[in-house]
Amino acid sequence: MTQDNNAVGKPLSRLEGKAKVTGEAAYAGDYQVPNLLYGYVVNSTITKGKIVSIDVSDAKSYNGVIAIFTHENRPDYASLDLKHADMDAPPGKVFKPLQNGDIKFHGQPIALVVATDFETARYASTLVKIKYEEQPFETDLEKNLGRAREPKKGLATALKPPPPKPKGDFEKAYEQSPFKVSTEFIHGTEHHNPIELFATTVVYEGDGKLTIYDKTQGTVNNQVYVANVFGLHYKDVRVLAPYVGGAFGSGLRPQYQLFLCAMAALELKRNVRLTLERKQMFSFSHRPQAHQILKFSADKEGMVTGLSHAAIGETSLYEDNIEIVSSWSNRLYPAENTHFEYKLVPLCLHSPIDMRAPGGSTGMHAIECTMDELAFKLNVDPLEFRLRNYAEMDPESEKPFTSKALRECYIKGAEKFGWHQRNPIPGSMSKGNKLIGYGMASGIWDAYQFPARVEASISSQGKLLISNATTDIGTGTLTVMTQIAADEFGLSIQDVSFVYGDSKQPFSMFQGGSAITASTGVAIVVAAKALKKKLIKKVKALANSPFHVFQDDAIVFRGGKMMVKHEPSVSISLEEIIVANKGRAIKTTNMGKPHLLKLRKYSKATHSAAFVEVEIDRELKTINVTRAVTAVAAGKIINPKTARSQILGSMVWSLSKALREETILDSTLGKYMNPNLAEYHIPVHADVHDFDVVFVEEKDELINELGVKGVGEIGLIAMPAAITNAIFHATGKRIYKLPIHFDELLKDRIA
Repeated sequence: MTQDNNAVGKPLSRLEGKAKVTGEAAYAGDYQVPNLLYGYVVNSTITKGKIVSIDVSDAKSYNGVIAIFTHENRPDYASLDLKHADMDAPPGKVFKPLQNGDIKFHGQPIALVVATDFETARYASTLVKIKYEEQPFETDLEKNLGRAREPKKGLATALKPPPPKPKGDFEKAYEQSPFKVSTEFIHGTEHHNPIELFATTVVYEGDGKLTIYDKTQGTVNNQVYVANVFGLHYKDVRVLAPYVGGAFGSGLRPQYQLFLCAMAALELKRNVRLTLERKQMFSFSHRPQAHQILKFSADKEGMVTGLSHAAIGETSLYEDNIEIVSSWSNRLYPAENTHFEYKLVPLCLHSPIDMRAPGGSTGMHAIECTMDELAFKLNVDPLEFRLRNYAEMDPESEKPFTSKALRECYIKGAEKFGWHQRNPIPGSMSKGNKLIGYGMASGIWDAYQFPARVEASISSQGKLLISNATTDIGTGTLTVMTQIAADEFGLSIQDVSFVYGDSKQPFSMFQGGSAITASTGVAIVVAAKALKKKLIKKVKALANSPFHVFQDDAIVFRGGKMMVKHEPSVSISLEEIIVANKGRAIKTTNMGKPHLLKLRKYSKATHSAAFVEVEIDRELKTINVTRAVTAVAAGKIINPKTARSQILGSMVWSLSKALREETILDSTLGKYMNPNLAEYHIPVHADVHDFDVVFVEEKDELINELGVKGVGEIGLIAMPAAITNAIFHATGKRIYKLPIHFDELLKDRIA
């Protein structure tokens, strides 16, 4: 029951592209609903303490104000203190506002003003008078490294496991090695800044039923959250997110505007919209500060003998938010002696959350810069050094990879970039008044797959309809899923519809971890195969059916027909099958899931290699990334155009992470000082030059039914280190703090 691929592998443009660029696409804050009320959040102006009094009288009396919610008058939450509500994020504990008068971080939501229009609600919020009792606080990771501790054991640590146990005798091996490097890295805070602001529109349907339009990466996740917290039946909560204007991890958790908006709608029995302003989005949603200490050693042949990586990250006072930071080198480079640590420091800040390539981009930057430094000490080309220490099997688990084409990434990426032109001596390459530097680095990310459920049906017009609750956060999910479904039935793209972004549809996990194509895509394959079997059975049961003499594997689906592979004259259209079924659609719902038993014997990962050229002004030391190539091995590429777009976006973000993006934290005030896009620096078009992507052919017949791995994260993991290494090659100066500011290069000038 197979057919030649028609759509998979083709670089199709996004099916929803026109709707987005013409303004037809409606986002969470765009839906027009009748009798709508508007909310505005009042945020704490202190970092830690208690609310002594909160006076809402002036605000409440202002014309147009409907209600003001604070911790003193908020409705009871059904699950506020229940243990099962402690795990309502993937994984973690979502902060629920207005529990009490305690202040845990600057910008904490402490009141919600609801009015007849947004401007009234915003102005009335300025009339709320609050008196605080301030308490001492700590927000600076570097000043509190001595308080670092291991994460508390629980479900979070089970989902994001601690580093592997030590192997061999690292300290002895390190001391005895002829070549060794000890490095220390500091990573600053980064905040999510998707173009679409976080917004929720709640339609009160009566009798406690809610229809919610929300900015989220998981419709089912938010449905379950709202139902649990407010004591509603799951079927009475419907969450829709057909269009999401960027998320990259910020929408994995239900954010506080969803909680407050649903609370207000239930209490007032009205339709309510709550949109956060840009500055309010800096009150949550950040990549944590990190401090890393690495010690790598090698023998005189250039083989790594020891790997030690200790990482300390920040977390909030109310949960342990965990990242996998220090374990990655143990999956790339074989060493007989290893030691890895990961600890947390609780600070008076909102809990960090996942940001594109969480943990991986932080850890791999430090790892790959340390590898570059060790290669320099060995007087070995950085690419050659990695090839010498190439692991055919996963060094951590000692299992074979389902597939690993990292070597091909090195070779093809280097060829495309022109790595052979690199003079190994730092500061030796120049162009006019510009110092030229070449740098490279490796990337690795887990190849995740989650369970997903898909309904597949043939309509009365003979069209294929696929339904699943997943979202499309701008990654091309709609297009890719349509391509997969079209190929399974041998249909054109126009004859397939993919219904998504709705918790009413069959189950999907959140869209994150570079997992949705492998999750929902596999479920589509499973459901399509089941539907084809059902169609064959029905057709064979028809009176005088010519199909009953043929085996099922001799029957294929092409061009809207079911036919015998070697006798195409024996055929019936899908539309005729539905007519024979008395006009009723034929459907099936099936679950796609990872083959856990089979895959226990293997390691699963996506790999990449990044090559970067920088130009640095000899006098001013301004840094410009002029060229970059990222080579990626990610199994089968369903849509080269959307996949390339994902990697290019990651490369731009890599430039941002390495050279631009930083939230400035004033530890005296306990607040971020640049909560806006004017002072939170990100790349503009003039910063982005010749970026290219190479997809290395990687056939993986083990990983899943499609042979796919995700590409959302892998493009961000290698390139920040490649930029940092290129800066060293150009200047001879290593910078151990991200982002890199050009003034660091001015401290030791190079002639």
